[in-house]
Amino acid sequence: MHFALGFFLGWTSLCAVLTAGASPVIAGENKTNYDFYGFIQLDAIYDFDRVDPAWKDALRPSKICSGTVGCGTEGETMLSVRQTRFGVAATTPADLGELKTKLEFELFGVGSDEGKTTPRLRHAYGEIGSFLAGQTWSTFMDIDVFPNTIEYWGPPSMIFWRNIQLRWTAMRDETSSVAVALESPSSAIDDGKLYTENPDLAFSGKTKYPDLTAHWRKHGDWGHAQIGALLRSVGYENLASADGEPSGSKTGYGINASGSYKVWEKGTIKAQLTWGKAIASYFNDGGIDLAPDASNQAETLTILGWLLFYDHSWTDKWSSSIGWAMTDQDNSDGQTDDAFKGNQYGVVNLLHYPVKDIMVVGELQYGKYEQKDGKTRDDTRVQVSFKYNF
Repeated sequence: MHFALGFFLGWTSLCAVLTAGASPVIAGENKTNYDFYGFIQLDAIYDFDRVDPAWKDALRPSKICSGTVGCGTEGETMLSVRQTRFGVAATTPADLGELKTKLEFELFGVGSDEGKTTPRLRHAYGEIGSFLAGQTWSTFMDIDVFPNTIEYWGPPSMIFWRNIQLRWTAMRDETSSVAVALESPSSAIDDGKLYTENPDLAFSGKTKYPDLTAHWRKHGDWGHAQIGALLRSVGYENLASADGEPSGSKTGYGINASGSYKVWEKGTIKAQLTWGKAIASYFNDGGIDLAPDASNQAETLTILGWLLFYDHSWTDKWSSSIGWAMTDQDNSDGQTDDAFKGNQYGVVNLLHYPVKDIMVVGELQYGKYEQKDGKTRDDTRVQVSFKYNF
């Protein structure tokens, strides 16, 4: 945390020094232009049920734990500033074209920082001409179908992944583009019943090759359409043995169709449909890539996800969003009864923009989690947020 905070403050101080003087950052007449941006956001949440205490500031269905040990009793109020964001984007003229760079942080800690208000890297990349290198939205993903909602985590069925990648935009014009990328691999491995039957086994994901992603995109005054594709090798190995055996890999693949369509002058329909095998780690929440079958052999799991939302602007100062999202995964015979089966997620809200750069939101949220054995847990929340852009 101290390193991340120090790096964050050091970078912003450096940028401030560079932009304060009259001297160009690059020798000659070329100058780097900086754009500092972000927002301060306060979220006030009342949770009618409960989620994992480390995830209480977001409605992530896989973390719903109402009625389980360690979760707590129903009803809780939270105040959070973890969605607060800061970033800097820069453009620099260069011989190969305009160099674009972005560095962006928020305060929503995850992983080892779960439940903490601490800097978390969102974007860190550079792009020049047709090439991009760094961390940003996966090429398999379509960020433009994220609904106009305020809950932090968003639709669990959405392909949502800020990944480290090397991307080549093979074609780009005023209305369409084609991009291909090699992305940092990851895997979601479920030991299933293996560990209970043989405690000497300790399986972990093994990422030998990068993921291959691509998309074709078309856009215009009517909205946009995008088709994404993913091909990957999902490996596994036994960390309890010196040689890693038993080990192996399986091929994963998927397709992601998404888009938006403008209706009734002030409305936009946003939709996404995703299907594939061993691609759950690209979903916003939940799902497994590999699990044992009845013979204790690795099996790729099929997953299907969709979302459908409608955003509407009532006036220049009022707007709303309403919609639903759902994920369903086929389970293997070797998984335990409490393995992930699916989730659902719904939101309706009313957003108000009293003056420029200020937004006040009231939102009703619902989430549901389902296990392999059919047992479910659900949660309902009300959130009021105040957002100040700068």
